[in-house]
Amino acid sequence: MAPLPRTYLFVPGNRPERFDKALATGADAVIVDLEDAVPPEGKMEARAAVARWLAPQRPVVVRINAPGTLWFAEDIALCALAGVAAVMVPKAEQVADLHRIATVAVDRPMLPLVETAAGFDNARTLARAEGVQRLVFGSIDFQLDLGMQGGDDELLPFRSQLVLVSRLAGLAPPVDGVTAAIDDAELLARDTARARRLGFGAKLCIHPRQVETVKRGFMATQQELAWARRVLEAAARAHGAAVQLDGGMVDRPVILRAQAIVDEFEARDKAGP
Repeated sequence: MAPLPRTYLFVPGNRPERFDKALATGADAVIVDLEDAVPPEGKMEARAAVARWLAPQRPVVVRINAPGTLWFAEDIALCALAGVAAVMVPKAEQVADLHRIATVAVDRPMLPLVETAAGFDNARTLARAEGVQRLVFGSIDFQLDLGMQGGDDELLPFRSQLVLVSRLAGLAPPVDGVTAAIDDAELLARDTARARRLGFGAKLCIHPRQVETVKRGFMATQQELAWARRVLEAAARAHGAAVQLDGGMVDRPVILRAQAIVDEFEARDKAGP
């Protein structure tokens, strides 16, 4: 199987002239956004523009409008068209809404956005719904819903819980929210490093210039790769016996971690940039 995306780049659904440009940025996945990026008076026109542009040879994720909105039903009908690789569901709170999407957009993986208190409270149930590929943390809307200030330590327990919920449900590692500061490369790199440390597997991007920094942030460094290969070589030489490396004991968890690093690197290398 192809590796799952590390970078998800938003492009406004009412700017069809940008769709192909977004695909050319090198982002692992492009999200055509019919929700926040499109004002209410432009929703129908944006949906029609996306429908005209969609094609199997250029698959994209479509972020529909939230359940309960005027546009929800027609948005999920759009997602049944060829060229929609996955459906991103904003304000995801109820499994019934995911079931409704799955019955219309058949066989389309779903990416529920956890961005409300109710959504977070139901995250375990959402994660186990049929068709869900991975959870996505809508951190900015989540802060707004809870009246929170700051997004670092304040959001740490919520981020960690989404990683745990995803693991227990057998999902791919979740997707972290956006870094709103487009021109702050250092902040973006720190945010990405934190997401990786916590167990996230990807991050949302709101501008093309964020893509490469995020992509690099989720890759094993050359030092990590060299360490992993040395661990595996030492374990192979030991033939199951205990062995020390760099002053530490190489046991099964260490070997599994090293193998995961090498496997991911080889999978990414095979898949290409």
